[in-house]
Amino acid sequence: MEFGEILERWERLAPAPAIYGKDQERDFESSSERRKRLLRKRPDGTIDLHGLNREEAWEALVRFFDNARERKLEKLLVIHGKGNHGGNSAFTGNGGSGILKSTVRDFIERCPFAGESGYSGAPLGGTGSTWVLLKGN
Repeated sequence: MEFGEILERWERLAPAPAIYGKDQERDFESSSERRKRLLRKRPDGTIDLHGLNREEAWEALVRFFDNARERKLEKLLVIHGKGNHGGNSAFTGNGGSGILKSTVRDFIERCPFAGESGYSGAPLGGTGSTWVLLKGN
């Protein structure tokens, strides 16, 4: 078989490459486009950690983030409270010092697929909740 015949066969079997005009939508999204879109969107999943101690909250976050990643969610909301109302209770493990808020910060820093994060706007809890963008979904 000559090279010309091989090339002809190849062209018949191979799919045509996608060619985009300036008005056609592309199949991909740049990272800056994705970031802008995700910052505007409402969270895909929410977890409320009120009433949990540090260990319970950590375990709940592990399950929540793993499940979100499996479901290919992009943006999560973690409600942790502001830490203003906790007493010195052994039950809550809070002590009024914002232990859940610091637990969430620590978890996000250690989670390999947690990306950018920040406090939510007032309608979603303000500084009592944190949104998180997941990497690679």
